[in-house]
Amino acid sequence: MTKGSGADQDQSEATSRPTREEAEAAVRVLLRWAGDDPNREGLLETPSRVVRSYEEFFSGYAQDPREILARTFSEVDGYDEMIVLKDIRFESYCEHHMVPIIGRAHVAYLPEHRVVGISKLARLVDAFAKRLQIQEKMTAQIADTLNEILQPKGVGVILEAAHQCMSTRGVHKPGVEMVTSRMLGTFRTDPSTRREFLSIVSNSTAYNVPNT
Repeated sequence: MTKGSGADQDQSEATSRPTREEAEAAVRVLLRWAGDDPNREGLLETPSRVVRSYEEFFSGYAQDPREILARTFSEVDGYDEMIVLKDIRFESYCEHHMVPIIGRAHVAYLPEHRVVGISKLARLVDAFAKRLQIQEKMTAQIADTLNEILQPKGVGVILEAAHQCMSTRGVHKPGVEMVTSRMLGTFRTDPSTRREFLSIVSNSTAYNVPNT
């Protein structure tokens, strides 16, 4: 999912988006629905705080992931080995229950001609994480965008995360972690490349995803 794909879509999204006042009113409705009084002292500022929090939680909707990767470099002195950024902590929100997904991402690519600054890989993860998500889709979005913009020999992405929709509701299984991956190019077709990536990841601390 990307930021608006055209002027008509951007205009439609802008005109249909509720105002801050409408968003705060919706929070007050939810507080009443939960059985509390939004007019009591402890909750008076809660609607505005929730709306400000949502602006941070879902800031990814205001970012175009492709623009994050727009600046690339070709002068790498012939470097043609795997580039891996591992243990990228991310916080996202389940699109089914709107509760946190907390985990780490491992992003790798085998450059063809160009590379990107390492901070851009972390920003790419955040651009997709700061939205309502399911982990499978987020994994594919990161890999596909990196592959589209850099056009490397291959891309590998692994996400490991704990989902509060499993730990605090429903089946109530804290400590359960979900692992998803997407391999493109040589990461899919060349077993040795894939093994190298998986070996690097397995030596990380990412398997100790914080329990939520």
